[in-house]
Parts: sequence; C-alpha cells; structure tokens
Amino acid sequence: MKNITEQVYYVGVNDKTLDLFEGQYILPNGVSYNSYMIMDEKIAIMDMVDRRESAQWFLNLQEVLGDKQPDYLIISHLEPDHSANLSEVLEKYPDIQIVSNEKLFAMLPQFFDVDITDRKVAVKEGDTLSLGSHELHFVMAPMVHWPEVMVTYESTDKILFSADGFGKFGALDVEEDWACEARRYYFNIVGKYGMPVQTLLKKAAALDIQIICPLHGPILSENLDYYIGLYQTWSSYEPEDKGVFIAYASMHGNTKQAAEKLADMLKEKGVEKVAMADLAREDMAECIEDAFRYDRLVVACPTYDGAILPVMQDFIYHLKVKTYQKRTVGIIENGSWAPMAGKLMREQFEAMKDVKVLENTVTIRSTMKKSDEEKMALLVDELL
Repeated sequence: MKNITEQVYYVGVNDKTLDLFEGQYILPNGVSYNSYMIMDEKIAIMDMVDRRESAQWFLNLQEVLGDKQPDYLIISHLEPDHSANLSEVLEKYPDIQIVSNEKLFAMLPQFFDVDITDRKVAVKEGDTLSLGSHELHFVMAPMVHWPEVMVTYESTDKILFSADGFGKFGALDVEEDWACEARRYYFNIVGKYGMPVQTLLKKAAALDIQIICPLHGPILSENLDYYIGLYQTWSSYEPEDKGVFIAYASMHGNTKQAAEKLADMLKEKGVEKVAMADLAREDMAECIEDAFRYDRLVVACPTYDGAILPVMQDFIYHLKVKTYQKRTVGIIENGSWAPMAGKLMREQFEAMKDVKVLENTVTIRSTMKKSDEEKMALLVDELL
C-alpha cells in the first residue's frame, strides 16, 4: 500500500471493469475508489469503496493493519461507491465507531439495515477528533453534491480529505491529463451545485492545505493552486477558454455540412479554438464538458416532427439541469418545409440565467447553398 505520509496510507482500489459511472458516464480508463487509513494511537479508516471491489479493499486494510483493529470509520459521503462495505466493516471490526454528521446518519437506513446506535459519533461543523499526533477537523459541505457530504482536514500533515471534490474519472495506473477527465467529472457530477462548491472553497481557503485526497482520482500534492483555480473557475460558471463549441445534430449530413462551414469561417476570421461534436455519436458527457469549457456555443439542428431532433433536446436538457450560464449562444436550424428548431432552441436558452442568444439565427432550407453563406457571415460577426 502507498504511504501518503509517514502514518497516512492509501488503501483504495482501481476498477477497470465498470463501463458506466452512475449508470450513464462512459469510463474509457475505469475509475478509482479511494479510501485512506491513518495509523496513530487511534486508527481511522477514511471512507470505503464500491461493493465491486470489496474483497481487494479488505485485503488492503489488512495489509496495513496487521494484527491491529481500527477505532474509527469516517464516512464523508454515503453514495454506494464510497460506503457499500459498511455492514461488513461493522461485523469484522466489532469495536469500531462510525463518525459522520447527522444528515448522513439520517439517510443511512435507506441503504443499510444496521443498528449503530451505540457506535455512532455525530460531528458537526468545527468539531475535531484527536487520533494522537493527528487531529481531524470536520467541515460540512452540503450539496457538494449530496446534502450529507462533509470533508475532513487533518492538521498535522495538512491533508484535505475532499470527498468527491477534486475527483476525476480514470484508474490510478493510467497516465492521462488530469484536467480533461476532472472537468468531465465535475460538470456532469457536481456542476449543478456551483454555489455550494464556492462555499466550500471559501472554507478551504482558511486552511493550510498541502495534500488533497479525493474519493476518485489521484492524490494531489503539487501545484495545488492550479487545481483549486480550476475549481474556482468551474464553480463560478466562468468560461475556462475563449473559443467556440459547435454542437450539431444532423439527420442526413446537411446540418453537419452547415456546422463545418461555420467552423471554417470562424477559423478564417482568426478564432483559434473551435471545437465540434456530433451529438448523436459523441459522448454526451464530453459535449456538456465542452459547452461549459468555452465562452461561446453554437447549436445546429434540423426540425424533427415539428420539434427539435431528440439528441439536441437531450443536450439542451443536460445544460439546463447543470445550470448553464454566462455564455453566448448562436443558432443554426434546418427545415425543409416548416423550420421550428431555431425558435424552440432559442426559447430554451433564453430561459437560462445570463445566456445571451445571438440575434441572427441561420435557417438552412434542406441543404447548404451559396446564398446561405451571407447569413452565416452575420452569425460569425456576432460570434467574434
């Protein structure tokens, strides 16, 4: 097992067999379920793992514990990928005490048929727990991204056990860019809850944090300002990059052609960052990530059954649910006899907070024609 510091160990596991996180997010490189252990006069296990990897997790615990018994189990978040082993822990370690907050304890019977009345240690904001040379400070983080979430600051080694904050997709033995999969993770898992994340970041700013230990993804111990800075940007809904993301849905390839023409015209005008996605073929979570990453979005869609092609409707629904805001949106519609997609998309984006919908909707009649380029040029000018 990996030593994080002299007495703090990583005892988590990788899962490369899970194909969908939360039943919907594609995992090309698996995921990690992170758990930690503090070996002091009192021994504390920091969170558990998904049931899929229970056997390996208990082996990891035993490797560190040897013939010792843990005193505390700290539960920061009740989602099953972090708490599924509770019944087995209670049985295996009969003297262990369960430490968490009252909101979590109130939810616990929804997941487990266990009686922890005599083993429960309820903590609240500002409470501490001494393990000997290590002291745990509990910080409530409601709605990041469940109501019972808390984080724990260990003041000796200056470690923030950050629950789902600062997490990412991907197993720990895979080399990949942190920001890409952390961004996709953040906006799809946590993104709706920007204000609670901002509240937690303000609390964290008062702490001397040298190491961040999340429940998914790598332990962060260098250049923490970079990671915290990204979370500041993401949780305040500010664009990360200046650029245009073109999200299109196309039935026969004609709307795709219009989207590609727009991309070419933007590049000719000097827009350096232009990203495109076929909503029907690309990972929806990646598309949501890019919509939040860039400061401008163009949606291109044909009218379908008098409405919006379903995959585009799904995309806009996801943006609304994740509190899309502070962006500029352009619209391209296609229609052979009664174009409606542009009007319907405009209505939905105009209902979102602080979203500027550009005036010049480009309407394509079935196929892109030379005359349509003039209308496209007006949209390009508005996007610059």
